[in-house]
Formats: sequence, structure tokens, C-alpha cells
Amino acid sequence: MFIVAGSLYVDPGARDAYLDSCVEVVRQARSAPGCVDFTIGPDLVEPGRINVYERWESDDQLLAFRGAGPAQEQVTAILGAEVHRYRISAVEAP
Repeated sequence: MFIVAGSLYVDPGARDAYLDSCVEVVRQARSAPGCVDFTIGPDLVEPGRINVYERWESDDQLLAFRGAGPAQEQVTAILGAEVHRYRISAVEAP
């Protein structure tokens, strides 16, 4: 299992429109085989920042979902990104 997490940066004035364009992607991801969790949301402090969190059972399942990747309009809107994949060695309850 692994986590994909980080931040995307878009024009602050375009952030709501960008997030609106992601609603169907989130629905599709959450119903995809191997997706444990998937969320994209606005940062509460930085107006142009979008926080990303995904948890997947396997690389193959993530790649099957991603396919060709995001729509070109979404790619164009991203001004910067810092997103990483984290391999999980154990999960513990709090």
C-alpha cells in the first residue's frame, strides 16, 4: 500500500473552478479498484494551494486508474506541484 500526497498550486482566482473540475475525478477514483481513499481540497491558509491525498493498494491499480492522466485544462492550470509517493510499511491504529 502507498500514499500519494502533496500540494498543487494554481492561480488563487481560479482555484474554485479547478476544484469543481475535479469532482468527477474524485468520484471515479473512489470507485476504482485498489483505491482506499482519494481527496483533493482547498488549503485553509494559502489561497492558490490545493492539497492532494490518495491511498492505493498497488502501483498497477493506480496506473490503471490514471491512464492518460489529467485533462489538458487541468495540467495547464497547475502553476506548480509538490506531490510525492510514500510506501507504507505498517499501519497502526492511534
